[in-house]
Amino acid sequence: MIDYISVTNFTDCQRLFHGRGHAYENLSHVNVDWLSPVMLITLYQAVDEAWLLTQAKALQALTAECRSVQVQRRYDKFSPTQVLLGEAIDHTIVTENGLSYHIELGKAQNSGLFLDMSNGRTWVKEHAQDHNVLNLFAYTCAFSVAATAGGASKVVNIDLSKASLSKGRENHQLNHLAKRDGKKVIFEGLDIFKSNSRIKKYGKYDLLICDPPSFQKGSVNIERDYAKIIRRIPQWMNSGAKLMLCLNSPDLDEQFLLSEVERECPDCIFDEQLQNPEVFKEAYKGKGLKVLIFTYQPS
Repeated sequence: MIDYISVTNFTDCQRLFHGRGHAYENLSHVNVDWLSPVMLITLYQAVDEAWLLTQAKALQALTAECRSVQVQRRYDKFSPTQVLLGEAIDHTIVTENGLSYHIELGKAQNSGLFLDMSNGRTWVKEHAQDHNVLNLFAYTCAFSVAATAGGASKVVNIDLSKASLSKGRENHQLNHLAKRDGKKVIFEGLDIFKSNSRIKKYGKYDLLICDPPSFQKGSVNIERDYAKIIRRIPQWMNSGAKLMLCLNSPDLDEQFLLSEVERECPDCIFDEQLQNPEVFKEAYKGKGLKVLIFTYQPS
């Protein structure tokens, strides 16, 4: 695994090795992330422990900034995290594209920042100037941080998890973006599918970011539910608004999303598909993250 890593710049957080894309033989169960000063190995099945320690030592040697090598075992109940080498660090602050984000290790399955969406956050920062932004499934509000830093006039963050939104507030405070020059950042702990009137209250919007989970028991099945979001675009968005629609399911490709948009809101014109960071190599087309950009242009 270590032989496939050629990174020399460890300034920003990043994925170093993406085995889950099935592009590397016998390594589809391994990812490695750099979350300064932590190297995080994520395993989706058990491995030989001697091999794991060898990899950990090689990762530690990649940069003098590394103070901890940890492993998260996704195949075990509650996805426990263990320190392999160095310090027991359970919280850190990482940087990406000039912005900072809180990272928590060992407390939940996800650390607080999805690294495959780095190009999406860059796109948002570049297209948010003076826009009223709606951020659905906001999680820890990384898109909102990027939009506010990019000059958005207002960002409305919607997520069912109030704990995640609390982390989002901390991310804005970390970047001194909680409220700046009269700009507003709003956090609403709502069920998106049951709160249309509250969402409409802050609109209409110039930029929509929709990055839903593929499945959450009792709340989201995106194959069934994406249509419910798309058909509300005319209620939410101004003419000429930009839409970033994301799809994480490995079982649904970009054609699924294009077809949903064509059926539910044909006034959305497809512009482009954003490329994922180069390290996220996928052996099979359509399996990884899909990020599609549209313009809402009612006739």
